[in-house]
Amino acid sequence: MTTEVTQESSVVITDVAANKVRALLEQEGRDDLNLRIAVQPGGCSGLRYQLFFDDRNLDGDVRQEISGVGVVVDRMSVPYLGGAVIDFVDTIEKQGFTIDNPNATGSCACGDSFH
Repeated sequence: MTTEVTQESSVVITDVAANKVRALLEQEGRDDLNLRIAVQPGGCSGLRYQLFFDDRNLDGDVRQEISGVGVVVDRMSVPYLGGAVIDFVDTIEKQGFTIDNPNATGSCACGDSFH
């Protein structure tokens, strides 16, 4: 069962990130996968983000369709990710997905975890 998306549970994906996700799915030849965003215990600051492709539908998942990309957040991660902005950067210093999360009160120096 999928839960309805509300403003509090909403995640935002920039056009750049959505384009990257679609390109990765196209490389894999899969159109049945969603981008799952989760928060798990770990990292220097206590919580760590996980982004991965998933074809599962778990009880309580919040699913959104954003710029042609299916985005899924499990019910335990929703309170930590409401209003978070997922972007993709490709510079000399860094390449990869980034998460700007208004719910994070602090993060480690590497930016890999938060609390």
